[in-house]
Amino acid sequence: MANVFVEARPKGHPEGSAIEGYVVEDHTDNVLGSFNTQEESIAWAKANHHSPVVARVRRLNDKKKPDQSGSA
Repeated sequence: MANVFVEARPKGHPEGSAIEGYVVEDHTDNVLGSFNTQEESIAWAKANHHSPVVARVRRLNDKKKPDQSGSA
């Protein structure tokens, strides 16, 4: 199973702004699917033999660098 990333949209949305939807991306930022809810995104990823990684809000767009913001 390949890891895929479930991320909120719009990407880099300002704090306090509404989330418009979720996408499932591969490690190269290719969008594999768009969904209304995080739950739908995770279900789709699992149904398509992927291992979903649910992203917490982060300040970086580079998936290869860990977020250094401290505690969650």
